[in-house]
Amino acid sequence: MDAPLTGVVPVVPTIFRDDETVDLAGTGRVVDYLIDGEVDGLCLLANYSEQFSLTDAERESIARTLLERVAERLPVIVTTSHYSARVTAARSRAAQDMGAAMVMIMPPFFGATLTVPGPAVIEYFKHVADAIDIPIMVQDAPLSATPMPAGLLIDLVRQVPQVQYAKIEVPQAAEKLHSLVSALGASLPGPFDGEESVTLIPDLDAGATGTMPSSMVPAEIGQIVRAYLSGDQAGAGRAWEDLLPLIHFENRQCGLRAQKVLLAEGGIIDSERTRAPFGMVSARTRRGLIELAKARDLLIMRWAR
Repeated sequence: MDAPLTGVVPVVPTIFRDDETVDLAGTGRVVDYLIDGEVDGLCLLANYSEQFSLTDAERESIARTLLERVAERLPVIVTTSHYSARVTAARSRAAQDMGAAMVMIMPPFFGATLTVPGPAVIEYFKHVADAIDIPIMVQDAPLSATPMPAGLLIDLVRQVPQVQYAKIEVPQAAEKLHSLVSALGASLPGPFDGEESVTLIPDLDAGATGTMPSSMVPAEIGQIVRAYLSGDQAGAGRAWEDLLPLIHFENRQCGLRAQKVLLAEGGIIDSERTRAPFGMVSARTRRGLIELAKARDLLIMRWAR
């Protein structure tokens, strides 16, 4: 990448057939829809991609297939998180060799109690950075039981210069982003938020320059971020507030399943299946999501038509 990545970088969901096998063609159609939505980059194999349900062979196949499909038209981030620094470094090197522009990594953890102290977190990221040449995005998310206070993140960026991006999607994200941007300035060219962009405007106000939502409304969120960064904060705020009921419904009622429901309803994919034991949304919840989506002129509902 010649310039820092900004804007909207959605997570690409892994599409399954009804029998829960990976549908590479369907996942590829999602990538085509996202590119047509003028997103600024893509993220593969993240938590919203159900990376935790994939085999190593499936991970490799998905990354290779989608990176070849994108063919460097957009920067692609590949999530390589694992508890083991050795495994994360190997995954990250493989992603770089396949053409990834960046890797995204959570701090090491396993379950609710196997966490890592701050100095070991920094050593973990140093180990990964030694294996690759591309930038690293650290993901600070509620799923991890390893705490990442602002002070640790600041030390991490200062001690591991390849950590140039931070995706903050924890409670009080705006305050943490403000602390990072204030302390690090140009040393952190990529402050991002996540969590479906549910706190987007406060996070942009705090200094975020990008967001990583799901694949549900990235075209619409991209327009909001571009308007905000070009100086139209009032217009961006109004557009975000119009999307908020739908984003809140995704965030609180559906989780990663919302994007699959609407991708299927819009005719982009054949099945909204998730892998067991992750269940489908109820019929009632599905109806509520679709009603909110149909009340808005969303690309996801018309792209395949």
